[in-house]
Amino acid sequence: MDPTSTAAPLDMLLADGALGPLHSLLPGGPGLRLATDLARRPGTVARRARDLTGELGQVLLGRSTASPDARDRRFADEAWRHNPVLRRVVQSYLVAADTARALLSDAELDWRDRNRLELAVDNLVAALAPSNNPLISPVAWKALIDSGGGNVVRGVRNLVTDLAGAPRVPTMVPADAFQVGLDLAVTPGAVVLRTEMFELIQYTPQTPVVRSRPLLVVPPVINKFYVADLAPGRSLVEYLVQGGQQVFMISWRNPDARHRDRGIDDYGQAIIEALDATLAVTGADAAGVLGFCSGGTLQSMVLAALQRDGRLAERVAGFALAVCVLDQHRAGVAGALLDEDTATAAAAASRARGYLDGRTLAEVFAWLRPDDLVWSYWVNNYLQGRDPAPFDILAWNADTTRMTARLHHDFLGLAQSNALTKPGEASMLGRAVDLSSITVDGYVVAGVADHISPWESCYRSAALFGGTTRFVLSTSGHIAAIVNPPSNRKATHQVSEDLGAEAGQWQRTTPMVQGSWWPDFLHWLGERSGPERDAPAGLGGAGLVPLDAAPGTYVLDR
Repeated sequence: MDPTSTAAPLDMLLADGALGPLHSLLPGGPGLRLATDLARRPGTVARRARDLTGELGQVLLGRSTASPDARDRRFADEAWRHNPVLRRVVQSYLVAADTARALLSDAELDWRDRNRLELAVDNLVAALAPSNNPLISPVAWKALIDSGGGNVVRGVRNLVTDLAGAPRVPTMVPADAFQVGLDLAVTPGAVVLRTEMFELIQYTPQTPVVRSRPLLVVPPVINKFYVADLAPGRSLVEYLVQGGQQVFMISWRNPDARHRDRGIDDYGQAIIEALDATLAVTGADAAGVLGFCSGGTLQSMVLAALQRDGRLAERVAGFALAVCVLDQHRAGVAGALLDEDTATAAAAASRARGYLDGRTLAEVFAWLRPDDLVWSYWVNNYLQGRDPAPFDILAWNADTTRMTARLHHDFLGLAQSNALTKPGEASMLGRAVDLSSITVDGYVVAGVADHISPWESCYRSAALFGGTTRFVLSTSGHIAAIVNPPSNRKATHQVSEDLGAEAGQWQRTTPMVQGSWWPDFLHWLGERSGPERDAPAGLGGAGLVPLDAAPGTYVLDR
């Protein structure tokens, strides 16, 4: 296997988070190889140029049938369709964009170059959309007339504010729209353990009886835990607690340069300490564990270490992973952007600072979906001079954390060798990691539109384990697939424990189920959570006492 073709999207993002988003958007070597390849195909280039000229001629004569997709919100204003000049501008843009993409498809490029250039072309096409141009944007002109020019003043002010500091992308949610502990992360509970690396939150039972075996949630290490505890009605933690589960949550401390040397083993040891405390407080013989994204990677390695010690079955009743990629071979567009040189440079950049800055990482996330996360806010914030609408997921996304330099280095190393697919290639706490040795039941969730953890990679990751694994493919992307309450009437999912087929075949043959995957997970978890018992009268136990009310103090650290 070509070692340079094994790179996880998460780890690419970790690399670009250190080097800056411009690194992945400049075509560089792939651009030169594209130009060289096309130079060898003068007939193809001439044909594309002739077709483009013909299409532009049709546009000029008003005979072109080119039109934006009905769901393309950039051109939702009727002026783009009914004004003859604006209609021709849009049509010219569309046919030119199609030609650029066609030329790229004509070239014979390897997987990595093709994916890198597709991202660069998509960003260029998104940037050149006429809807971004203040001189011809109908919504900008309407805002100018309606506000008497106030939109220009507010737009310039918004632009200057955003450029003043990272992340240097348009603000996606007002800074004061939500407050952690008041609007978000409000499920009742208390911190029952605080260490230098994490706080352990025990949530207050909300049912007279609870399952005897608790669930420990391991959140990602590059964002805060409350993606699983957003606003009431949209909180997975709240839903599980109200379903009779005892839920515990790790809240990672936001590291700084002082913590630069904390790596995978330190975080693995922290998960074991949290698991020990969870079992001690509840008096349970075993617990379920649920890991999100990078937290799921660490959790999986810890499970392998426990299996190596012969302690897994006696401590873990089942595991779940959400939007977590363990098999990193050709993991989507993002995965194509990480090569050995990039990883080396990224690790050096974070080592010099002592940590990876989450604000820069947020920029990288945004440029992976430029139309949705950059240019739509460009129009709203700068051209129309408006504030973005409050949205809890984007508020969580903007509440970034840092990653220690050592952990950053360790994750990049895992990605470069795709180590978790090879028994013994990686280690956790001195134990060789073999995911196939993990035979407790598993539950793996992916999002069909996930641009960070492609669902096909999550599917292959689910097959790495040695036990029975239930795979769920949910609607939506990386975060919305998690924040998927039963009240979401548009939600659907596919679910199966037969993972023998190739991913595409699995998707085509597995029936669609209407509704959220949360009820299915609660049922699966309940079957592995032991008999019911009376809910505890208070929080804490086994010498651990409530220290602070949830969501604790570490989550407030910026």
